[in-house]
Amino acid sequence: MKREVRLSLLLGGTFLAAYLVPWSSPTVQKALAEAFLLLQDYAREHVLTCLIPALFIAGAIAVFVSQASVIRYLGYRAKKALAYGVASVSGTVLAVCSCTVLPLFAGIYTRGAGLGPAVAFLYSGPAINVLAIILTARVLGPSLGIARAMGAVLFSIAIGLAMHFLFRTEEREKAEAALAAPQPDRPSRPLWKTAVLFALMLAVLVVANWGRPTGVTVALRDGTVLSGTRAGEDASSLLVKLEEGLVSLPKTEISHLAYSPSAYTTLWQYRYAVAAVVLLLLVALVPSWVGRDEGKAWVRSTWDYALLILPYLFGGVLVAGFLLGRPGEQALIPARWVQAAVGGNSWASCAVASVAGALMYFATLTEVPILQGLLGSGMGQGPALALLLAGPALSLPSMLVIRRILGTRKTAAFVFLVVVLSTLAGKLYGTVVGR
Repeated sequence: MKREVRLSLLLGGTFLAAYLVPWSSPTVQKALAEAFLLLQDYAREHVLTCLIPALFIAGAIAVFVSQASVIRYLGYRAKKALAYGVASVSGTVLAVCSCTVLPLFAGIYTRGAGLGPAVAFLYSGPAINVLAIILTARVLGPSLGIARAMGAVLFSIAIGLAMHFLFRTEEREKAEAALAAPQPDRPSRPLWKTAVLFALMLAVLVVANWGRPTGVTVALRDGTVLSGTRAGEDASSLLVKLEEGLVSLPKTEISHLAYSPSAYTTLWQYRYAVAAVVLLLLVALVPSWVGRDEGKAWVRSTWDYALLILPYLFGGVLVAGFLLGRPGEQALIPARWVQAAVGGNSWASCAVASVAGALMYFATLTEVPILQGLLGSGMGQGPALALLLAGPALSLPSMLVIRRILGTRKTAAFVFLVVVLSTLAGKLYGTVVGR
């Protein structure tokens, strides 16, 4: 019956969209183009290097890791300090966006992790990104960077504990059912070999997505040389934070761009080569370390997660692009509406910033230049922090996938907690800094 209802709603919605939406309007056509351009950007920037490795890691968790082990360390009755401590700082290693963390979250949750630690991991994965926090401090100011770091860590624990409390009865029943279920035979492979396989998969994910260096030296065609912090870019210009402030440099005027020499920069320059070497090592080890049946189960589990996540993820990216567009581009909802609603440090402006951040899709590090533009248009410091705490951890695409995994009630509770806590933190920060 539910399937028939969903199909009826889909057919009805399609009819209403075909009948009522003014597709010939330039605004709607631009929004439609933005939807597919955002999906294209996501496919080019995230699917091959982020999403596919994450799906294989999630599949490996389901096959290589015993449910008893997950329950012991991350389950309902696991030691809170260990479970939430590991989950809350995972973002310092996994520099991923709100969509890429979803397969990893689905893997540990379906394998037996408690709702609280799993949700703490879900929030912290994209929120506690060391490079993003450093860039925030350099470009938007040290106080905002410190507030973002503290808020992200505290929120991951607070939201996880709140979800654990709200749904403790369901989680207790889930834990008891998992413990009572017969455990499948595990392969005789030594634990260290399994650890090596996971370390190599995580290395591919982390190295392939190594963040771009922030220190830059820019030579212009008129002979001027500028050194500063790279704050972002769009199709036509590069944003650089100098001592005197943020400047936008047209790419047509840039003759040479160099990054500050360091081991970090070297790894970024050769990240794909290093990731390819690690991947080849992983592929070489799999035939001798993973049995045929286990390998088939790994591929099947990975494909199951792909079917679970990708349709909702891609659909959500299309909807987000249609409504909000790509960073710096106009779609159905004018950017000026958001700018007008987030001025000052009122409760309303902080709430609007939290909701807007929760709906928008932010690729890793893109939130900083977006916020810089909003701050220049009159956005208050409080709403800025609210958006920084809600935006990277949530997006409309990720909400659709989370609902598929957790259900409507738990997803609504998670989104509510993120938005409310971000609003509260923004209001408090705006009151303290006073501007």
